Amino acid sequence: AFGIGTSEFVIMGLLLEVSRDLKVTLFDSGMLITGYALGVVIGAPILSLLGAIWPKKTMLLVMMAIFTLGNLLCALAPTYPILMIARIITSLSHGAFFGIGAVVATGLVSPDKKASAIALMFSGLTIANIMGVPAGTWLGQHFGWRSTFWAVTAIGPVALIALSVFVPKETVRQTLHISSEWQAIKQKQVLLSLLTTTLGFAGVFTIFTYIAPFLTKLSGFSDAAISPLLVLLGVGLIAGNIFGGKLADKNLHRALYLTLAGLAASLLLLAMVGPSPWLTVIALLVFGVAGFATVAPLQLDVLHRADSAPTLASALNIAAFNLGNALGAWSGGLVVDSGVSLQLVPVTGAGLALLGMVVVWMNRKKM
Repeated sequence: AFGIGTSEFVIMGLLLEVSRDLKVTLFDSGMLITGYALGVVIGAPILSLLGAIWPKKTMLLVMMAIFTLGNLLCALAPTYPILMIARIITSLSHGAFFGIGAVVATGLVSPDKKASAIALMFSGLTIANIMGVPAGTWLGQHFGWRSTFWAVTAIGPVALIALSVFVPKETVRQTLHISSEWQAIKQKQVLLSLLTTTLGFAGVFTIFTYIAPFLTKLSGFSDAAISPLLVLLGVGLIAGNIFGGKLADKNLHRALYLTLAGLAASLLLLAMVGPSPWLTVIALLVFGVAGFATVAPLQLDVLHRADSAPTLASALNIAAFNLGNALGAWSGGLVVDSGVSLQLVPVTGAGLALLGMVVVWMNRKKM
């Protein structure tokens, strides 16, 4: 999970390096995040359903093999189109690994430890934001962006060995009725919830994708400052994830409104103070908290509305998060490529978050 999270997000800190080396625009570099996200959107539901047929240990090993191959191709990619293809190949492992991995994790422990097992697995993704991404950014800035993908590739064989040795051959298998799952997912309330997830995380990734050029070109930070600032952002992400979960436990519907409103407000604050380095540091921490406070409410909303189709709902929710990543990267890229002030990038993200609030209002019945 740490390797997958690092592989997905580290490119954000290396957009400038990739752009210079492959002689493409920042918009093109940002589309590497969009391509990855769209790969998750396509791969998550298909491979998760396949995981209901194949043994789960086999699927986890296949996903990690795809992850390793994809990152190896990223490190070797001589041109931008090949790098994009490599990113898409890597992304196919993302959604299914987390969806199937969560089921396996709960099957390995006693009933009273299931939530802890899932949290422990997903902690790899959180740690990637606070350690993997800053470390990978530093490595790429000093030794070239390819060195980062070589380092991430090395995680693959270690994970393959660990999965092969420690995951039992026989895990809990569930009977999957695909037709009934699709019927549950096709409900208007579920589709609107998935749309809320997409818009909410699009708001996050509009600026998240272009955080490096925002901090260097607008706020005036040096390239060397990016890694420490990403660590600070990672601290905010962890705090926000915990805070959002507690809000959702108390009142899910209210949590959706509050977290999306908080996200929009933090993005507008970031836009306002962008030219000031020290105020930007504070705003960046606030954005980290607000951005990932949305995760738990958005996830719970989809699962509550599709409680009769948990397998497919879980996979599609991961796809919706990544579709939001793609939409955010594309929206922010349009602003960057237009040549207007980078202050408008977080403003665009705030608009997407507010659209998410409108969808929550449309979907307010039948909670």
